[in-house]
Amino acid sequence: MTTTETIRTATPTEPVGHKPFRFLLGKSFATFVLLPFCVLMAFPFVWMLLTSMREANTIFGGTFFPRKFTFAGYSTAWTSIQFPLHFWNSVWITSVTVIGVLVFATLSGYAFAKLDFPFRNTLFVLLLLTLMMPSTALIIPLYLQLKAFGLLDTQVGLLILYISGSAPFAMFLMRAFFQTLPDELIEAARVDGGSEFTIFRRVILPLTRPGIATVVIFQFLQTWNEFLIADTVLRNTDSLPLQPVLFSLMGQYSTDWPALTAGLTLSVIPVVVVYVRMQRQFVAGMMLGAVKS
Repeated sequence: MTTTETIRTATPTEPVGHKPFRFLLGKSFATFVLLPFCVLMAFPFVWMLLTSMREANTIFGGTFFPRKFTFAGYSTAWTSIQFPLHFWNSVWITSVTVIGVLVFATLSGYAFAKLDFPFRNTLFVLLLLTLMMPSTALIIPLYLQLKAFGLLDTQVGLLILYISGSAPFAMFLMRAFFQTLPDELIEAARVDGGSEFTIFRRVILPLTRPGIATVVIFQFLQTWNEFLIADTVLRNTDSLPLQPVLFSLMGQYSTDWPALTAGLTLSVIPVVVVYVRMQRQFVAGMMLGAVKS
Protein backbone atom coordinates (compact mmCIF):
# COMPACT_ATOMS: atom_id res chain seq x y z
CA MET A 1 0.00 0.00 0.00
CA THR A 2 1.40 3.39 -0.95
CA THR A 3 1.62 6.43 1.30
CA THR A 4 -1.22 8.17 -0.55
CA GLU A 5 -3.49 5.18 -0.11
CA THR A 6 -2.60 5.03 3.57
CA ILE A 7 -3.58 8.67 4.03
CA ARG A 8 -6.86 8.17 2.14
CA THR A 9 -7.84 5.22 4.28
CA ALA A 10 -6.76 6.80 7.55
CA THR A 11 -8.20 10.28 7.15
CA PRO A 12 -11.92 9.36 7.15
CA THR A 13 -11.51 7.15 10.19
CA GLU A 14 -10.08 9.86 12.45
CA PRO A 15 -13.28 11.72 13.34
CA VAL A 16 -15.51 8.64 13.26
CA GLY A 17 -14.91 7.75 16.88
CA HIS A 18 -15.33 11.36 18.07
CA LYS A 19 -18.46 12.47 16.22
CA PRO A 20 -20.86 9.91 17.71
CA PHE A 21 -19.50 10.60 21.18
CA ARG A 22 -19.91 14.38 20.83
CA PHE A 23 -23.34 13.87 19.30
CA LEU A 24 -24.48 11.59 22.11
CA LEU A 25 -23.03 13.94 24.71
CA GLY A 26 -24.83 16.94 23.24
CA LYS A 27 -28.07 14.99 22.89
CA SER A 28 -27.85 13.79 26.50
CA PHE A 29 -27.18 17.30 27.75
CA ALA A 30 -30.12 18.70 25.76
CA THR A 31 -32.37 15.95 27.11
CA PHE A 32 -31.18 16.64 30.66
CA VAL A 33 -31.95 20.36 30.28
CA LEU A 34 -35.28 20.05 28.44
CA LEU A 35 -36.76 17.17 30.42
CA PRO A 36 -37.62 19.27 33.51
CA PHE A 37 -39.29 21.87 31.29
CA CYS A 38 -41.32 19.16 29.57
CA VAL A 39 -42.43 17.79 32.92
CA LEU A 40 -43.33 21.28 34.10
CA MET A 41 -45.37 21.97 30.98
CA ALA A 42 -47.14 18.61 31.07
CA PHE A 43 -47.97 18.72 34.78
CA PRO A 44 -51.17 20.88 34.50
CA PHE A 45 -52.61 18.62 31.80
CA VAL A 46 -51.78 15.45 33.77
CA TRP A 47 -53.32 16.96 36.91
CA MET A 48 -56.46 17.92 34.96
CA LEU A 49 -56.76 14.44 33.45
CA LEU A 50 -56.30 12.68 36.80
CA THR A 51 -58.69 15.06 38.57
CA SER A 52 -61.40 14.30 36.01
CA MET A 53 -61.18 10.61 36.97
CA ARG A 54 -61.07 10.87 40.76
CA GLU A 55 -63.82 11.10 43.37
CA ALA A 56 -64.96 14.57 44.39
CA ASN A 57 -64.03 14.12 48.05
CA THR A 58 -60.39 13.31 47.20
CA ILE A 59 -59.60 16.36 45.04
CA PHE A 60 -57.40 18.19 47.53
CA GLY A 61 -56.99 15.58 50.26
CA GLY A 62 -56.04 12.48 48.30
CA THR A 63 -52.85 11.33 46.63
CA PHE A 64 -51.69 12.63 43.27
CA PHE A 65 -52.75 9.42 41.53
CA PRO A 66 -56.34 8.47 42.40
CA ARG A 67 -56.78 5.27 44.35
CA LYS A 68 -60.09 4.71 42.59
CA PHE A 69 -60.79 5.81 39.04
CA THR A 70 -64.29 6.94 38.15
CA PHE A 71 -65.84 8.54 35.07
CA ALA A 72 -68.73 10.17 36.87
CA GLY A 73 -67.28 13.60 36.10
CA TYR A 74 -67.52 12.97 32.36
CA SER A 75 -71.13 11.86 32.70
CA THR A 76 -71.96 14.98 34.72
CA ALA A 77 -70.22 17.32 32.27
CA TRP A 78 -71.91 15.65 29.30
CA THR A 79 -75.44 16.06 30.64
CA SER A 80 -75.44 19.03 33.03
CA ILE A 81 -74.29 21.69 30.55
CA GLN A 82 -75.60 20.18 27.28
CA PHE A 83 -72.02 19.46 26.23
CA PRO A 84 -72.80 18.15 22.69
CA LEU A 85 -74.76 21.31 21.78
CA HIS A 86 -72.08 23.76 22.92
CA PHE A 87 -69.29 21.59 21.56
CA TRP A 88 -70.94 21.76 18.14
CA ASN A 89 -71.33 25.54 18.52
CA SER A 90 -67.60 25.83 19.14
CA VAL A 91 -66.77 23.55 16.22
CA TRP A 92 -68.76 25.43 13.62
CA ILE A 93 -67.95 28.91 14.92
CA THR A 94 -64.25 28.09 14.98
CA SER A 95 -64.36 26.45 11.54
CA VAL A 96 -66.14 29.38 9.89
CA THR A 97 -63.77 31.83 11.59
CA VAL A 98 -60.66 29.96 10.44
CA ILE A 99 -61.95 29.73 6.86
CA GLY A 100 -62.95 33.41 6.80
CA VAL A 101 -59.61 34.54 8.22
CA LEU A 102 -57.72 32.36 5.73
CA VAL A 103 -59.63 33.84 2.78
CA PHE A 104 -58.95 37.43 3.82
CA ALA A 105 -55.39 36.77 4.97
CA THR A 106 -54.23 34.93 1.87
CA LEU A 107 -55.81 37.35 -0.60
CA SER A 108 -54.67 40.51 1.18
CA GLY A 109 -51.26 39.03 2.06
CA TYR A 110 -50.64 38.20 -1.59
CA ALA A 111 -51.76 41.66 -2.67
CA PHE A 112 -49.49 43.44 -0.18
CA ALA A 113 -46.53 41.19 -0.99
CA LYS A 114 -46.67 40.81 -4.77
CA LEU A 115 -48.97 43.44 -6.28
CA ASP A 116 -48.21 47.09 -6.85
CA PHE A 117 -51.10 49.48 -6.18
CA PRO A 118 -51.45 53.04 -4.82
CA PHE A 119 -50.99 53.57 -1.06
CA ARG A 120 -49.96 49.95 -0.55
CA ASN A 121 -47.55 50.67 2.30
CA THR A 122 -49.90 53.19 3.90
CA LEU A 123 -52.77 50.73 3.96
CA PHE A 124 -50.48 48.04 5.35
CA VAL A 125 -49.37 50.29 8.20
CA LEU A 126 -52.98 51.21 8.97
CA LEU A 127 -53.87 47.54 9.22
CA LEU A 128 -50.94 46.92 11.53
CA LEU A 129 -52.08 49.79 13.76
CA THR A 130 -55.23 47.84 14.54
CA LEU A 131 -53.06 45.23 16.27
CA MET A 132 -51.96 47.80 18.85
CA MET A 133 -55.42 48.07 20.39
CA PRO A 134 -56.13 45.48 23.10
CA SER A 135 -59.34 43.54 22.53
CA THR A 136 -60.64 44.37 26.01
CA ALA A 137 -60.59 48.10 25.16
CA LEU A 138 -62.78 47.50 22.11
CA ILE A 139 -65.52 45.45 23.76
CA ILE A 140 -67.85 48.36 24.53
CA PRO A 141 -67.58 50.03 21.06
CA LEU A 142 -68.04 46.67 19.33
CA TYR A 143 -70.99 45.87 21.57
CA LEU A 144 -72.67 49.16 20.65
CA GLN A 145 -71.97 48.63 16.94
CA LEU A 146 -73.50 45.17 16.94
CA LYS A 147 -76.51 46.53 18.79
CA ALA A 148 -76.93 49.30 16.21
CA PHE A 149 -76.73 46.79 13.34
CA GLY A 150 -79.18 44.39 14.98
CA LEU A 151 -76.53 41.66 15.27
CA LEU A 152 -76.30 41.56 19.04
CA ASP A 153 -76.93 38.16 20.60
CA THR A 154 -76.38 36.38 17.26
CA GLN A 155 -73.64 34.02 16.19
CA VAL A 156 -73.32 35.96 12.93
CA GLY A 157 -72.31 39.06 14.88
CA LEU A 158 -69.81 37.01 16.86
CA LEU A 159 -68.32 35.64 13.64
CA ILE A 160 -67.94 39.15 12.24
CA LEU A 161 -66.02 40.21 15.35
CA TYR A 162 -63.81 37.13 15.28
CA ILE A 163 -62.93 37.37 11.58
CA SER A 164 -62.41 41.13 11.49
CA GLY A 165 -60.37 41.11 14.68
CA SER A 166 -58.07 38.25 13.64
CA ALA A 167 -57.58 38.98 9.93
CA PRO A 168 -54.90 41.73 10.30
CA PHE A 169 -52.45 39.52 12.21
CA ALA A 170 -53.06 36.56 9.89
CA MET A 171 -52.58 38.86 6.90
CA PHE A 172 -49.27 40.03 8.38
CA LEU A 173 -48.09 36.42 8.68
CA MET A 174 -49.19 35.45 5.18
CA ARG A 175 -47.56 38.52 3.66
CA ALA A 176 -44.26 37.40 5.18
CA PHE A 177 -44.66 33.93 3.64
CA PHE A 178 -45.59 35.32 0.22
CA GLN A 179 -42.51 37.54 0.25
CA THR A 180 -40.26 34.48 0.51
CA LEU A 181 -41.48 33.24 -2.89
CA PRO A 182 -39.50 34.40 -5.96
CA ASP A 183 -41.12 36.94 -8.24
CA GLU A 184 -39.93 34.92 -11.26
CA LEU A 185 -42.69 32.37 -10.65
CA ILE A 186 -45.36 35.04 -10.97
CA GLU A 187 -43.72 36.63 -14.01
CA ALA A 188 -43.48 33.27 -15.78
CA ALA A 189 -47.14 32.53 -15.06
CA ARG A 190 -48.13 35.97 -16.38
CA VAL A 191 -46.16 35.38 -19.56
CA ASP A 192 -48.06 32.11 -20.03
CA GLY A 193 -51.30 34.10 -19.97
CA GLY A 194 -52.58 33.24 -16.50
CA SER A 195 -54.86 35.70 -14.76
CA GLU A 196 -53.87 37.11 -11.40
CA PHE A 197 -56.36 34.98 -9.52
CA THR A 198 -55.29 31.85 -11.44
CA ILE A 199 -51.66 32.55 -10.56
CA PHE A 200 -52.62 33.00 -6.94
CA ARG A 201 -54.72 29.84 -6.77
CA ARG A 202 -52.64 27.40 -8.83
CA VAL A 203 -49.06 28.65 -8.50
CA ILE A 204 -48.60 30.63 -5.30
CA LEU A 205 -51.11 29.19 -2.86
CA PRO A 206 -49.82 25.57 -2.99
CA LEU A 207 -46.33 26.83 -2.11
CA THR A 208 -47.52 28.52 1.08
CA ARG A 209 -48.89 25.46 2.88
CA PRO A 210 -46.57 25.97 5.87
CA GLY A 211 -47.87 29.50 6.24
CA ILE A 212 -51.48 28.37 5.93
CA ALA A 213 -50.89 25.68 8.56
CA THR A 214 -49.39 28.29 10.91
CA VAL A 215 -52.39 30.57 10.51
CA VAL A 216 -54.83 27.67 10.95
CA ILE A 217 -53.24 26.52 14.21
CA PHE A 218 -52.92 30.01 15.69
CA GLN A 219 -56.45 30.98 14.68
CA PHE A 220 -57.97 27.70 15.80
CA LEU A 221 -56.41 28.00 19.24
CA GLN A 222 -57.41 31.63 19.61
CA THR A 223 -61.03 31.13 18.54
CA TRP A 224 -61.57 27.82 20.33
CA ASN A 225 -60.33 29.20 23.65
CA GLU A 226 -61.91 32.66 23.35
CA PHE A 227 -64.17 33.46 26.26
CA LEU A 228 -64.68 37.16 26.92
CA ILE A 229 -66.17 38.38 23.63
CA ALA A 230 -68.46 35.38 23.25
CA ASP A 231 -69.76 35.74 26.80
CA THR A 232 -70.37 39.48 26.25
CA VAL A 233 -72.05 39.33 22.84
CA LEU A 234 -74.18 36.20 23.24
CA ARG A 235 -76.83 36.18 25.95
CA ASN A 236 -78.81 33.19 24.67
CA THR A 237 -77.35 30.17 26.43
CA ASP A 238 -78.06 27.80 23.55
CA SER A 239 -75.91 29.93 21.22
CA LEU A 240 -72.84 30.00 23.43
CA PRO A 241 -69.66 28.12 22.49
CA LEU A 242 -68.08 25.68 24.89
CA GLN A 243 -65.66 27.81 26.92
CA PRO A 244 -68.18 30.22 28.53
CA VAL A 245 -70.41 27.27 29.40
CA LEU A 246 -67.54 25.39 31.04
CA PHE A 247 -66.90 28.45 33.18
CA SER A 248 -70.45 28.16 34.50
CA LEU A 249 -69.42 24.91 36.22
CA MET A 250 -67.46 27.00 38.71
CA GLY A 251 -69.82 27.76 41.59
CA GLN A 252 -69.70 30.68 43.97
CA TYR A 253 -69.20 28.55 47.06
CA SER A 254 -68.27 25.13 45.65
CA THR A 255 -67.11 23.67 42.36
CA ASP A 256 -67.59 20.22 40.92
CA TRP A 257 -63.92 19.77 40.01
CA PRO A 258 -64.26 16.32 38.38
CA ALA A 259 -67.02 17.62 36.07
CA LEU A 260 -65.10 20.83 35.29
CA THR A 261 -61.82 19.07 34.52
CA ALA A 262 -63.68 16.40 32.53
CA GLY A 263 -65.25 19.09 30.35
CA LEU A 264 -61.88 20.80 29.92
CA THR A 265 -60.26 17.49 28.97
CA LEU A 266 -62.89 16.87 26.31
CA SER A 267 -62.49 20.42 25.01
CA VAL A 268 -58.75 19.89 24.51
CA ILE A 269 -59.24 16.96 22.12
CA PRO A 270 -59.97 19.06 18.96
CA VAL A 271 -56.93 21.25 19.66
CA VAL A 272 -54.66 18.21 19.92
CA VAL A 273 -56.13 16.69 16.75
CA VAL A 274 -55.64 19.87 14.71
CA TYR A 275 -52.06 20.33 15.90
CA VAL A 276 -51.08 16.69 15.31
CA ARG A 277 -52.58 16.76 11.83
CA MET A 278 -50.73 19.95 10.86
CA GLN A 279 -47.61 19.64 13.02
CA ARG A 280 -45.20 18.97 10.18
CA GLN A 281 -46.39 21.93 8.12
CA PHE A 282 -46.48 24.14 11.21
CA VAL A 283 -42.85 23.37 12.11
CA ALA A 284 -41.80 23.98 8.51
CA GLY A 285 -43.55 27.33 8.58
CA MET A 286 -41.90 28.38 11.82
CA MET A 287 -38.46 27.38 10.51
CA LEU A 288 -38.89 29.04 7.11
CA GLY A 289 -37.65 32.41 8.29
CA ALA A 290 -34.65 30.85 10.04
CA VAL A 291 -33.31 29.05 6.94
CA LYS A 292 -34.10 31.83 4.44
CA SER A 293 -30.95 33.41 3.14
